Amino acid sequence: MIESNFQAILFDCDGVLVDSEGITNQVLCQLFNEAGWALTYDECFAIFHGIAVRDERQRIEQETGQPLTEAWMADFYAKRNARLSTELEAEPGAVEAIKALHQRFDGRIACASGGDPLKLELQLKRVGLWPYFEGRVFSGQVTPRNKPHPDVYLAAAQAVGVPAEQCLVVEDSLPGSTAGLAAGATVIGYDKQGCYIPGMRALGVRHFITHMGDLPATIDALTSATGLASV
Repeated sequence: MIESNFQAILFDCDGVLVDSEGITNQVLCQLFNEAGWALTYDECFAIFHGIAVRDERQRIEQETGQPLTEAWMADFYAKRNARLSTELEAEPGAVEAIKALHQRFDGRIACASGGDPLKLELQLKRVGLWPYFEGRVFSGQVTPRNKPHPDVYLAAAQAVGVPAEQCLVVEDSLPGSTAGLAAGATVIGYDKQGCYIPGMRALGVRHFITHMGDLPATIDALTSATGLASV
């Protein structure tokens, strides 16, 4: 693929557009401990970073000794959404980057997340990004398979009318990076702590940022065919 031929950009949501993962994992960790699965925050984050809760059903039921019921999920969603509605903030630099890239790509941007649809809408509206993504928000929980499979990115690419091979994907997790690469897209890894860059590099990700405000310049480097050094 010619690097100057990128025609669209597809974004993960949690940890890329919005700083939601800390809030979500605090709620999740507390509920698991109440259900009998003794987890620290860090352990919970490591297990569920980039992974939908439902996709770990077997492990959850094994560790808690209880079925993962719809009532439990509804309680989790309610407590999580209550905190997101009042505490959530955008990732630093994300709003400015999205405004610039929405114009640059003539609206050919989309959000492709493993999160549930109501959460995605709540979060994007909360931080003022909904107008840039409305009608192009995709959840892996309603595609045939969630991340790390490519389905949600393929759906997003189809919606913006661009082959996945001509799309950039911005991801912060290993499952999400796997999904983007499997779709045939070029993945830009976002990791403000630097913790996941080695793992993403091992998957085949070659381009990285540590601040969302750097994304437009990173794309300039790629599309000018000058290349981009990995960090």
